[in-house]
Amino acid sequence: MIILLKNKHTLKVDEFNFKCSIGKNGVTTRKIEGDKKTPSGIFKIEHLYYREDRITLPKIDLKCIKIRRKMGWCDDQNYPKKYNKLININDEISHETLFRKDHKYDLLIPIKYNYKKRIPGRGSCIFIHLTKDYEPTAGCVVLSKKDFLIMLRLINKNSQIKIF
Repeated sequence: MIILLKNKHTLKVDEFNFKCSIGKNGVTTRKIEGDKKTPSGIFKIEHLYYREDRITLPKIDLKCIKIRRKMGWCDDQNYPKKYNKLININDEISHETLFRKDHKYDLLIPIKYNYKKRIPGRGSCIFIHLTKDYEPTAGCVVLSKKDFLIMLRLINKNSQIKIF
């Protein structure tokens, strides 16, 4: 199953068109950390991370990982071995906190951009996650909770996202 970004406001999965938002500065083939752009290409997706205390998951075909308080995603270029990976939160390492007070990361799927051979500074923490207001992002693709839950029923561990 292909998750297709049709344009900066529409994500298509199967026959469903979902309202979405992407990076504030559009799409790029030359992503760099902090540029507020969504990387262009065809990417595999990772597992589903979710807040068990806030979400009841439907039956889906993705590995599901419960978000814990000390989970983070490294965006620190000074730690190349941890860069763009799930980490245990540490005050020395810059990161995105996954266990948040807001609801943005109640459901999230990392996009496998800059993933296999990670290059510090080429972009990290590129997720599909939740939004309530569809404001432009720092590079992620965001959907409403209702649409995200529908999408979860359509995709599987072999799904890819196509962003152009």
